[in-house]
Amino acid sequence: MKILVTGFDPFGGETVNPAWEAVSRLPAETGGAEIVKLQVPTMFGRAPEAVLREVERLRPDFVVSVGQAAGRTAITPERIAINCEEASIPDNAGFQPAGGPVVEGGPDGYFSLLPVKEMAAAIQAAGLPGKVSNTAGTYVCNHLMYHILHACHTRYPGMRSGFIHVPCIPEQQAGHPEWFALPLEEIVRGLTAALEVLAND
Repeated sequence: MKILVTGFDPFGGETVNPAWEAVSRLPAETGGAEIVKLQVPTMFGRAPEAVLREVERLRPDFVVSVGQAAGRTAITPERIAINCEEASIPDNAGFQPAGGPVVEGGPDGYFSLLPVKEMAAAIQAAGLPGKVSNTAGTYVCNHLMYHILHACHTRYPGMRSGFIHVPCIPEQQAGHPEWFALPLEEIVRGLTAALEVLAND
């Protein structure tokens, strides 16, 4: 079994992104499943292109994308992606969509193909804050989640995908003391617990 796990590069003026920092520190395998890691750009269009190139090469069983959600107080598997993209800040290429569709003519939304409730429970069982989220937002995270789920339904019917948002890390609080933060090693542990659910699924 192969699990492709992706994490975004820094954006919005930040110098780190806890998503990629955590993904890059995941073990090479868990529960007998191989974990392949990929950094993706925080850019509309470019992010799904990068992931789908790797999907075509690797043909993984699962794709788990990870992103930062400033202000979140838990590690949150996402339940749904919506067919809408709207950005309060530009992406790393300067693009700032204002409410158009992710995929023209696509369904209004796609539910995650991952066992999100079981993943959240596994994160909690590891002694960490975890819960299911019902909104992936309308920024690049939702854009990527929707695109990969669309590919699962239209091009790779045997593949399952979804998204996990993670809180910020303490290094980011210097400029944003109001943000909740989890130590990076705890985010890594929480993601590993969630991936173990897939390895045993």
